[in-house]
Amino acid sequence: MALAGYSTLQATTENGVLRVVLDNPPVNVLDAVMMREVRDLLAAVREDSSVKVIVFESANPEFFIAHVDIRVADRMDILEELAASAPEGVNVFQLIGELIRRQPQVTIVKLAGKARGGGAEFVAAADLAYAAEETAGLGQVEALMGITPGGGGTQYLRERVGRNRALEIVLTGDLVDARTAASIGWINQAMPAARLDAYVSDVASKIAALPDGVIAAAKKALPPTEYGQGLIAENDAWAGLVGLPTAKRIMDTALTRGAQTPDGERDLESLLRTIVG
Repeated sequence: MALAGYSTLQATTENGVLRVVLDNPPVNVLDAVMMREVRDLLAAVREDSSVKVIVFESANPEFFIAHVDIRVADRMDILEELAASAPEGVNVFQLIGELIRRQPQVTIVKLAGKARGGGAEFVAAADLAYAAEETAGLGQVEALMGITPGGGGTQYLRERVGRNRALEIVLTGDLVDARTAASIGWINQAMPAARLDAYVSDVASKIAALPDGVIAAAKKALPPTEYGQGLIAENDAWAGLVGLPTAKRIMDTALTRGAQTPDGERDLESLLRTIVG
């Protein structure tokens, strides 16, 4: 079964598994439209008992989600709509991760390419994540843009990798390869790219085939962490920087130098360091 009507993703279901292909050329930025469509898709299947597992992947083998669209504020109409639907104390960027974390189905990310910023937060919000060791990478690049993560990344990272590693990831802005990400707990496992599709398909199929009630019981016994004040503190930290002239200068310059194009995004960290330095 296909779920139609989306412009930045393709969704099909088979044997209890919903496959969501993120498709927002050229580099799969998480823009306002994609945020709204992910929210709407999750809501559409939330009460659908025939869907047991949701697998997120990318139509672009190089980029899972590059990061949040630097021009996201151009669609303030959508951002305001998203904000109105968010729980108290959760900003529009945190909303996406919190919806993924609280989805009744098991959520899986299949990571073949790079995920930075909001893309890395998306990966960390999923229940399970598997990556191609030759090509995948994760990074919280926000510090190099003059800001800090604002979509749940600080909270998700602290739980997954510990405070010391989370600080290192946030403050260096470095891209972390898949093997390292797996070794520190950011993702479940890294493996050769040639195995990734079959492995994720096998995991998703095994979970989808479980008897009724098992997934719900497991997620009840292992509920998502309640971050509460942590998300508020993260938003306050991000909001205190994002409106400053430094952040605007870095992001505007980055766009002129190739950010949000395939060439610029392949080594975004170096591009940003030429501006910051």
